Amino acid sequence: MLFMGLMSLDRPEDYGRLSDEKLLNKVADGDQEAFRQLYQNTDRTMYSFILSIVKNPQDAEEIMQESYLKIWTSAKSYKSQGKPLAWMFTIARNLCYMKFREQKHDSDVTIDDLMGLEAGEVCKEIEMAADKMVLLAALQILKEEEREIVLLHTSGGMKHREIAASLNIPLATALSRYNRAMKKLENYLREE
Repeated sequence: MLFMGLMSLDRPEDYGRLSDEKLLNKVADGDQEAFRQLYQNTDRTMYSFILSIVKNPQDAEEIMQESYLKIWTSAKSYKSQGKPLAWMFTIARNLCYMKFREQKHDSDVTIDDLMGLEAGEVCKEIEMAADKMVLLAALQILKEEEREIVLLHTSGGMKHREIAASLNIPLATALSRYNRAMKKLENYLREE
């Protein structure tokens, strides 16, 4: 019995079996293997979430790298709440907003895009920008957790079961939040 106890001390810990919260706590202690496993557990979900916000794969990859760097350096500030992915999403979302602020001087429509259009012609860029503004305004009426689920499902292409697992909530909760959000959006867009 004592021999078996000593054997388990020599065996490396199976990081694949640890929860994301335990991994994040180990990351706070500088455990690189725990960080690697946390990345493997969450990279697809994080990328989908970031892409759902920035809509540009190159920006999403850049922000994802920045997010994991920030997670590595800020892991000690994580307060155990049972939802490390929500904390990670907050970091990613803040970095997305910082990116938007950096780009706020850049226009969606450049002069080159508008050149050569005769009066009366439809400008797809302007129409798309208007649609985008309506959609962004509609998303603002949703609660944070509703918006997160809608974006993960619609833009990230995640299934409700995957979203529930990623956010560490019951499937029924994910479905009800999604349905509630979609009704709010439908009512808002009908009024507009």
